[in-house]
Amino acid sequence: MKPQDILLGKNSLWIFGYGSLVWKPDFKYKKSKVGYIRGYKRRFWHGDNFHRGDDEMPGRVVTLIEDDDACTWGTAFEVIGTQMEECLKYLNMRESVRGGYITKLVEFFPHGQNQLPVPAVVYIATPENPMYLGPASPEEIAAQIIVCKGNSGHNIEYLLRLAEFMRITCPDVEDTHLFSIEAAALTLVPILLASKKSVSVL
Repeated sequence: MKPQDILLGKNSLWIFGYGSLVWKPDFKYKKSKVGYIRGYKRRFWHGDNFHRGDDEMPGRVVTLIEDDDACTWGTAFEVIGTQMEECLKYLNMRESVRGGYITKLVEFFPHGQNQLPVPAVVYIATPENPMYLGPASPEEIAAQIIVCKGNSGHNIEYLLRLAEFMRITCPDVEDTHLFSIEAAALTLVPILLASKKSVSVL
């Protein structure tokens, strides 16, 4: 789906974020709502050699994997008027060119009673992407995350911010994949720091 096709006949647009967009949208919007989309699960299966890693040590960031029984929580942002074109232009560079994601249109369900679903644009990295890394154990993913850094900062910051968002904004949602990687990372960080201290002493 191309950005210009998304805008046809619309005076407003919703963008669904499930990764760094939930705390750092970096575009102007009218309002935001917490909610979920169905048919997808969030996984740290995509490699990142720009924002949270580099060519030698790519980081791990989230993408969405199709799963009929799953749902993914995040934040949707409504953009209107000139915000729409500006937002998509910015996200095309941030998510598509630098991140390797493609765009899809999904149904977003805002949290709360009497909230009607709305169509929303979401960015997804597929297995066809050269940077796609695929599944690994929480310990393996955490070990990769704690040592990587890119233009947007440390990979572990990305992990911890996303876990914090879920705990604060969606306290009743148990994201086992996310929280197991967070727990593994927090266990490994002291070991990594201790190993660096021992090396520096030699």
